[in-house]
Amino acid sequence: MIFLKRLWAAAPIATTVLGLALAVALVFGGRMVADWVYWNDPARQDLTIKPWMTPRFVAHSWDVPRPVMLEALSLPENTSGRPRNLRDIAEANGVNVDELIAALEAAIAAHRAAHPIEDAQ
Repeated sequence: MIFLKRLWAAAPIATTVLGLALAVALVFGGRMVADWVYWNDPARQDLTIKPWMTPRFVAHSWDVPRPVMLEALSLPENTSGRPRNLRDIAEANGVNVDELIAALEAAIAAHRAAHPIEDAQ
């Protein structure tokens, strides 16, 4: 406590900036750990693809790079900021959601066949 009082007395602005930087680092570090724990749970890996899932969720679950997902769905990068699920994407493209899921599964299988070393991790 004495250290903090001396630090505040010597440089209040720098102390405030340091405190804010530490708080931000803790928040993002906590989020990183939470994401790591969530996606490394075996129950979250290779989930059956459902219409409610977003391409990002499928990419994380199946450990496939995002460009592979976007190419399989024939989508540009989503710049709207709102995640779209597979059902919304299928409706927007005028295709059946089951056909879209089949295309995703084929793209995942092709990617895994082309990159078998990455799957062994």
